[in-house]
Amino acid sequence: MEAFDAARETLLKNRSQAYQDATLTFYNFDQPGAEISKGTQDKYWFQGMQGSLKAHYDCIKAYSEPDFTDDLKKIDVPTLVMHSEDDEGVPYHFTGARSARIIKNAQLKTYKGLSHGMAETHPDLINADLLAFFRS
Repeated sequence: MEAFDAARETLLKNRSQAYQDATLTFYNFDQPGAEISKGTQDKYWFQGMQGSLKAHYDCIKAYSEPDFTDDLKKIDVPTLVMHSEDDEGVPYHFTGARSARIIKNAQLKTYKGLSHGMAETHPDLINADLLAFFRS
């Protein structure tokens, strides 16, 4: 919870800088060998700045405080859980791995070295895996 409280404080203190800094973990740009795209960073910042500060502040509460276990147990359709084992912002062992264990008929697809923004940074890989799941 301390990390989420810090995120709220940072957002209130300097929202613009918060979104500039968030690109580092969202895309794993702070990792050795990561390719830093100024365009991708700018796009992420721009999207963040278009939203409501209150909505972003409240969003942190919405995804960090509730326990979604009972909701996940209700899912009864084939489900693909895609997650990077190296997601810095949403750690795999707390989210993707747990969700796949809880959801009935879940199929887990993990990726090494990708970021939370993997659908944007590796669309060919992610789209191919989505298509294979849909066809199955």
